Amino acid sequence: MTQAHRIPTAREIMTRDLVTLGTETCIFEAIGVLLKNKISGAPVVDVYGQLVGMLSEADCLRVLASGDFHSENLHDTGTVRDYMTQAERIVGPEVDIYALAHHFLRCQVRRFPVVDAGRLVGQVSRRDVLRGIETMRQHRAPRKHYPDYREPSRAPFPVDSRYGV
Repeated sequence: MTQAHRIPTAREIMTRDLVTLGTETCIFEAIGVLLKNKISGAPVVDVYGQLVGMLSEADCLRVLASGDFHSENLHDTGTVRDYMTQAERIVGPEVDIYALAHHFLRCQVRRFPVVDAGRLVGQVSRRDVLRGIETMRQHRAPRKHYPDYREPSRAPFPVDSRYGV
């Protein structure tokens, strides 16, 4: 982003080093991963590394709401697959920051997985977009202010005595 007019894309602002969860991971282990990494959600991938869903804090709250929390064996409460949200809202790496902001305003989600040719390549969050906005602001060329030529100038014209003016 060296040019002032350059519009960043998901590829440029996304997070690449992701914490991912497996579909068969115990939901309580997944909650521990989210807490340990101080993240509010993570992409869920199958054994082939293909994106199949997202697990958010809200999804995890359903463990308590479902009543499964009180079962005899906590490992019987289910896996990430049982609680995750299907990966329906994804973006491509070339989606620009304006479209990303629009998507975040329309869809009340905190992150979008970035998928290229069916492969998870990153994740873009609201915070990533905010960082992109800040970078754009810092590189924005200052707007030049020109005099308004529609109105007559109040400045006197220079006098040139050679021409009698």
